[in-house]
Amino acid sequence: MEDQNGNSSALDINVQYSEEAEVHNFSASQCSPSEVSQQPTYGPKKARSYQIELARPAVSGKNTIICAPTGSGKTFVALLICDNHLQNMPKEQKGKIVFLATKVPVYEQQKKVFTQHFERTRYKVAGISGETAGDVSSASVIEGNDIIVLTPQILVNGLKDGTVPSLAIFTLIIFDECHNTTGNHPYNVLMTSYLNLKFDSTVKQLPQIVGLTASVGMGSAKTLEETIEYICTLCACLDIQVISTIRENTQELEEIVYRPQKSFRLVGKRPKNHFMAIISVLMSETEALASKIYPIDALSHIKSKRFGTQCYEQWIVDTQKKCRMLQLPDKEEERRICRALFIYTEHLRKYNDALIINEDARTQDALAYLTEFFNDIRSGGFDEIDKQLTANFEAKQPELREASVDELNENPKLEELTFILNEEYRLKPETRTLLFVTTRALVSALKKWIDENPTLSYLKPDALMGRNKRNQQTGMTLSNQKDVLDSFKTNGDSKILITTAVADEGIDIAQCNLVLLYEYSGNVTKMIQVRGRGRAKDSKCILVTSKSEVAENERNNIYKEEMMNKAIKQLQEWDEEKFARKINDLQNKEKTLRDSRKREIKQKPLEGNRQLLCGKCRAYACNTEDIRVIEKSHHTVLGALFRERFLTKPHKKPSRYDHFEKKCKMSCRDSKCQHDWGITVRYKAFDDLPVIKIESFVVKDITTGKLAVFRKWREVDFAMREFDINEMSSTE
Repeated sequence: MEDQNGNSSALDINVQYSEEAEVHNFSASQCSPSEVSQQPTYGPKKARSYQIELARPAVSGKNTIICAPTGSGKTFVALLICDNHLQNMPKEQKGKIVFLATKVPVYEQQKKVFTQHFERTRYKVAGISGETAGDVSSASVIEGNDIIVLTPQILVNGLKDGTVPSLAIFTLIIFDECHNTTGNHPYNVLMTSYLNLKFDSTVKQLPQIVGLTASVGMGSAKTLEETIEYICTLCACLDIQVISTIRENTQELEEIVYRPQKSFRLVGKRPKNHFMAIISVLMSETEALASKIYPIDALSHIKSKRFGTQCYEQWIVDTQKKCRMLQLPDKEEERRICRALFIYTEHLRKYNDALIINEDARTQDALAYLTEFFNDIRSGGFDEIDKQLTANFEAKQPELREASVDELNENPKLEELTFILNEEYRLKPETRTLLFVTTRALVSALKKWIDENPTLSYLKPDALMGRNKRNQQTGMTLSNQKDVLDSFKTNGDSKILITTAVADEGIDIAQCNLVLLYEYSGNVTKMIQVRGRGRAKDSKCILVTSKSEVAENERNNIYKEEMMNKAIKQLQEWDEEKFARKINDLQNKEKTLRDSRKREIKQKPLEGNRQLLCGKCRAYACNTEDIRVIEKSHHTVLGALFRERFLTKPHKKPSRYDHFEKKCKMSCRDSKCQHDWGITVRYKAFDDLPVIKIESFVVKDITTGKLAVFRKWREVDFAMREFDINEMSSTE
């Protein structure tokens, strides 16, 4: 193949692909005839010179991080590498590629790209995500296909249960958004397994590693030297030999990839904030009532706790954790205090949430949030404390309603947002906007505001958020996510998509020319990823904030980006031997630490006198030896007696996932408690199987009396048996 400058290349590949750079319009659902013209078409396409440059080290067989701007066509570069890899395998060996994507919407998108690209070849493509894992055998999918697109946890689980014998069965592993290969991320778990193979002298051949990213990141580094060390550590985790960036064909890149113009809008706060004043009084009263039950300020190490801040939310989380661990000689008194403190802190949490909504949205949205909360608790465990706190709120409702309609209480940030949007659409009616916000509650509030605003309703906003439940808020189903993305990509009616962080990495939304960051800021990697969502020519990226520290953080990120790029250039100037020595040294140090930690970790006891107690009222729920694990991730409890300890009511949002059909919410039977314990599901032959969540309970060691709390099942310090249908049937 020749590149566009007429230079010969080692890449001898016939690529069937006709989209420009990464501006694809891939959709995971079928389109109507009117939408067909907007779908990508596939035909012969020459690689651009800079894409050949990016692919070159990986094509030569080296483990490579490909670091290039969003919109430059990294997915296309991955296709080049895969084509070359499969076509140039030795005759006695068969290539097998796995492409990993961290988020399900990105997985869906990339699976479609690979499927369409290879559909006219002899190579077979398949994919598995958490949504589909229960429907197929991962072992047979991996064995029967040449390219497998996965979410990483599927591969982690496969290695753990033996359905995937070893990473050595693959010849090439591609990590999309490879900067995530840190800490306990599934990418790093996989690479730890890879590095264990590398240090095992009996393993003859390892898969080639390729990472794709727009930013390698720099962690908490503050100097150039620290940044170099951070990047080397990432490279060590991925066993990288080369960092590939565009150095020879920068002019061509600049002609193809549009870098959005970045600007900041620092906005003043409300001149009067009656809503905050009223809620602050209610919060102070609630704290005082809680302190009469127990000195709550002594429970948490977090002392700085201004109302309406994330710091206050952290104080609530820490205080609730300490409450759950509280032990007193009088166990009835202990239960009474724990239940009371849980109620008080939940009310404080909701008030704090409302203040955060009020800070960024309309006062009426914050009031609606609180009204819904108090309506919900009336239908739950409505005890004397709830009644008192509800009466306190209702006494202030007339003042709160008055504040919600006061024109002097209008939010200046929303006024600025109105001005920006109207100005952009006046100058360019075809504008497509991504509006990033920090919370799901804010997604809903801003969508409602735009819908109800006569000057903005023409935008017909769509909303996109994550799938997992966060801070008591349910996310979107995968089907809903796909519908929203497909609609926004193909349908011109909706001109603005309001989203949380779920859209800041990897998702292709072509021709988006306005990115609005509404109090949305993070590290340098997030800045680069989010900025890159604006891919159309003359794109803009505007930060709207009332906090000077947020604007300052973004300015610092711009400086950090320059330092990160400088660090990459310095590393590229190192000779191969020096770089290899550095990577090997870091890998050996990490292996020593890993081996040391292994010796320290004791086997989790399978038997033992442990109990689960309700996290709110301390009522007995079950023994840990009665817990069974279903499909490696869900947890149920044996025996008919457990059913006598909880109540159920129909789930507001019944849905299907894996092999489960969500039916009911499950809560503590104590009428004064009714703490959320989980759900009941239809699973195989069982019509109402209880599925519990560990964060709802306290674990008590009966022998020592010691209490422990866990947020995730993977954190527990006791072992559990696998679910057995016959055993479960015999105990029902």
